[in-house]
Amino acid sequence: MADFRASLADTAPDAALSPPLAALWWAKKGDWDQAHRIVQDESDANSAWVHAHLHRVEGDLGNAGYWYRQAGQPVAKDTLEAEWERIVATLLAQRG
Repeated sequence: MADFRASLADTAPDAALSPPLAALWWAKKGDWDQAHRIVQDESDANSAWVHAHLHRVEGDLGNAGYWYRQAGQPVAKDTLEAEWERIVATLLAQRG
């Protein structure tokens, strides 16, 4: 599969992307509704972490805090871009 960052130039995400990565792909493309739909029904910690990040970017800090707790992640204190990079790096590293 092409590198995730390189895939951001594509018009559709790779079908092999995990739900958290697919949600980040749609968010970077500006389709926040699609990004939320992808992770809202997922129960894993990575999806919750991405969901928290989406709410944080949108300024919905109450929901962001809820989803950070669901993910077992500390509430992000870094910049939005730094957190996005950290999430992507973590998810890509888990793919092996």
